[in-house]
Amino acid sequence: MEFKDLVKSRRIALGLTLEEVGKIVGVSKATVQRWESGEISNMRRDKVLLLAKALHTTPAYLMGWEDDKEAQNSSKKSKGVKIPVLGRVVAGIPIDAVEEIIDYEEISEDMARQGDFFALQVKGDSMEPRIVDGDVVIVRKQEDVDSGDIAIVLVNGDEATIKKVQKFDGGINLVPTNSAYPVLTYTNKEIEQLPVRVIGKVVELRAKF
Repeated sequence: MEFKDLVKSRRIALGLTLEEVGKIVGVSKATVQRWESGEISNMRRDKVLLLAKALHTTPAYLMGWEDDKEAQNSSKKSKGVKIPVLGRVVAGIPIDAVEEIIDYEEISEDMARQGDFFALQVKGDSMEPRIVDGDVVIVRKQEDVDSGDIAIVLVNGDEATIKKVQKFDGGINLVPTNSAYPVLTYTNKEIEQLPVRVIGKVVELRAKF
């Protein structure tokens, strides 16, 4: 098969949409469509590498230099579970939570068996120096965390913030690691009324350079 046919067949086999592939590679849906139609045949090397990653295969397979069996064996060596990176969370003043897939990250199968996971891209500097603008955090969905854990918290039902949770008898503090930002304090009454709800615990940081 030609490059265009290999791309389309792999995408369909994986159940991915044109838009999903485009987001992983960093191009538009229309560009992916043009690859599959053969309108664009000359691709930059970095895009071929990203496309192969998105389609869980190898660049050599997409270029027709190795067969499907060899490609599958190569991809199995780095097998993982793909999770979506959801809409950006401001690490500062809470903003409206946006549940829109902007990218994908992979976690190990062992980690995936430990719960339900998603990822969020951080925007802002209130969690510096540990977590900076553009970093991606891997989050395990859970409704409660221990005092001292870093969590994703929804305030007023649709506002998300990433903070260290500090519990006390009368409520919780949402603590930034950047001293330039204030601690957000909520009483038990406010936690119920607003509400303030933990949606997950940050278990891993994927720093972006």
